[in-house]
Amino acid sequence: MNPDIAATALVAAREAAAAAAEVIRHYWRRGVEVELKSDATPVTIADREAEQAIRRVLQAALPKASIYGEEFGLDGERGGLLWLVDPLDGTKSFVRRTPFFSTQIALMDGDELVLGVSSAPVYGETMWASAGDGAWLDGERVRVADTAQMAQASISTGNVKTLTGDARWAALGALIRDSNRIRGYGDFCHYHLLARGSLDLVIESDVNILDIAALAVIVREAGGVFTDLDGAPLTLDTRSVLAGTPAIHAQALQRLRR
Repeated sequence: MNPDIAATALVAAREAAAAAAEVIRHYWRRGVEVELKSDATPVTIADREAEQAIRRVLQAALPKASIYGEEFGLDGERGGLLWLVDPLDGTKSFVRRTPFFSTQIALMDGDELVLGVSSAPVYGETMWASAGDGAWLDGERVRVADTAQMAQASISTGNVKTLTGDARWAALGALIRDSNRIRGYGDFCHYHLLARGSLDLVIESDVNILDIAALAVIVREAGGVFTDLDGAPLTLDTRSVLAGTPAIHAQALQRLRR
C-alpha cells in the first residue's frame, strides 16, 4: 500500500476509534436498552451510534475505500481497500457492566490485513499497528515474549464452545496440562496481553473476522503468529484463532492438528 495512504489510514482509524469511544462512554454512564438481533446476540444504541461515528471519519479520510461493519454491513465492494469495523466488540460485557469490550478497526488491502486499531475506552487501553511499523500500546512500542517452552507458557482461551465438541478438545486438555497456567481473559484483552509479552498463546473457536482483524495485525507486528486453529491465514470467513509467540504457536499447532 502507498505509504501516504497508509499514514492517512492510521490517523483516520485512530480518530474513528476515539470518536466511537466518546459514544461508548456516554452510554456506559447512562445505561442502554438491549435488543436482540436475528441470531439472538445483543445490540444497543451504543453499537449503532459508535459505528456511524466511525464510518463518518473513515469515509471522509478515504472515500474510495469500502467499509464492512458489524451493524450496517457492507458499503462498497470487497477487494481493494476494505475497512473492517466492529464498533463495540463485547456487547454482552457492555450491557452487564463489565469493561471487557472494545472498538475494532482494521484495513485490508486486497487479501492482506495491513492496519489495526483496538480501543478499549473503559478498560483504558488503545493498541495500534500498521504493516512494517510495529505494534504500539498508548504510544509505547510492544513485543511478544520470547517464551519457547510449553512448560513456561501462559495460555488464554476465549470463545471455545465449538471446540468442546471437536476431536481437538482432548488435545487442548493435554496442552493445558503441559503449560505453566491457563486463564480466560477473552475478547480484546488476551490479544493485548499477548502483544505486550504478558501471555504466550490465545485459542478461540467461535469468532468472526470483525472481532479479530485489527488484533491480528497488532499481534503480528509485535512479533507473534496469528492464524486460525488449522494454521491457515485469516480471511473474511475465518472463525477460529490460534495466536502466540512463534515457538509456542508452532508447538500448539502441531499438537492440535486433526
